[in-house]
Amino acid sequence: MIRLLFKGKPSNDGISSFQALAVSLAGRVGMGNIAGVAAAIGFGGPGAVFWMWVVAFLGASTAYVESTLGQIYKERDAITGEYRGGPAYYFERALGQKWYGILFAIASIVACGIFLPGVQANGVINAVAQVAGEGSTMNLMGLETTGTRLMALAVILVVLGFIIFGGIKRIATFTEYAVPFMAVGYIILALLIMFTNFSMVPEVFGMIIGDAFTAQAGFSAAIGWGVKRGVYSNEAGQGTGPHAAAAAEVDHPAQQGLVQAFSVYVDTLLVCSATAFMILSTGMYNIQGTLDKGEFIVQNVAADIEINSPSFTQMAMESVYGTFGDTFIAIAVFFFAFTTILAYYYIAEVNIAYLTRFMGQEASKVGQIIVKILIMFMVAYGGLNSAGYIWGLGDVGVGLMAWLNIIGIIIVFFVARPALSILKDYEAQLKAGGGTSAKRFVFDPAKFGIKNAPYWEERHRQSVDSNPTKRDDSNRV
Repeated sequence: MIRLLFKGKPSNDGISSFQALAVSLAGRVGMGNIAGVAAAIGFGGPGAVFWMWVVAFLGASTAYVESTLGQIYKERDAITGEYRGGPAYYFERALGQKWYGILFAIASIVACGIFLPGVQANGVINAVAQVAGEGSTMNLMGLETTGTRLMALAVILVVLGFIIFGGIKRIATFTEYAVPFMAVGYIILALLIMFTNFSMVPEVFGMIIGDAFTAQAGFSAAIGWGVKRGVYSNEAGQGTGPHAAAAAEVDHPAQQGLVQAFSVYVDTLLVCSATAFMILSTGMYNIQGTLDKGEFIVQNVAADIEINSPSFTQMAMESVYGTFGDTFIAIAVFFFAFTTILAYYYIAEVNIAYLTRFMGQEASKVGQIIVKILIMFMVAYGGLNSAGYIWGLGDVGVGLMAWLNIIGIIIVFFVARPALSILKDYEAQLKAGGGTSAKRFVFDPAKFGIKNAPYWEERHRQSVDSNPTKRDDSNRV
């Protein structure tokens, strides 16, 4: 997986494997990694982290399958020439059920354009307010807010508008630098906290493993919050990853599937674990009782600290690094959440392109402008509303996409198992020396009985036509 990150190169029509990973990680690494982990611990106890790890191990396989399907059934956009793909495309082509593809496309536009962006914006604005203070209170169209929150929102909207009006290339360029930089910096500071509290590391592991199977915070609460926030964080099976995966320029569909599986490990096993160790080793958390909101099973910090926010993480950083730690988390939240909003926009754009691809260029342009305006409005709305309400909307958005996608890929699995078949093909070619300048990977959809894969069918045809030896071999077979 790691080797494949740097193999693919961008083209005029597609982005590189690393850029696709960055766009995908932009969607995965967001508020779920900072505020989501804090919420999982605050509502489900330390054991919830264990169930987040379980979700990551299982989710990596789901991420491989959905992203490989995205690559197999991608197509070239007739207007822009860019690669387009995702669940809507593979449900129509693999299952022959266009209505199901349309249903998923509508659900993803609603989820990524309406329900999910507000969570990210809300987290950014809360983090900024914790560092800079709230400022003067004011009333804006019936919503009570503060000067600091309005200033933070204005910055987000200006930068967001500049990038999303530049298309996938600008989004990919921004995320390939911003995501690795912030993720590595975040993990380094977390490791320094672990070294500072090195004697606490065995205890933290003990808390996570031990509490995963006890009733301290409620056994079901630990599982429920671990799974809910784990899925929200790494997005495996949700159907978001395949959109970026389909945009990548690769020699074999399985390559991008493996890269996307790796992104789940990065998200949960590295970034989420870093957050959990910071919070638990510094003791900057509360565990809320399951029966009464005012009751705490564990109370280490003030009772009025918002659990559904980055506050626990900010306090953990501040306890070691002082005001620098608090400020760094606010900056990290901004980049993590902002890049996630970009990923949500791209997903909504791809599905608008799917719904309008036979309606002409004007319909596609109008649809994309509507999505741009809609997502900016929802960022403003989510940023100024209460955190609990906005997280509830986010969970609805996750559920809309995840149920449709998982049911669909299970049906695809029982019909043909294309993702697993071509994994074996990729591994066989790798053992035979594939991936070198002398022997490139090849993929022929017909070899696996895969139909309706226009991009790969055309690519294989061109490969055979340009190489007489391959043509002779093909005829012999």
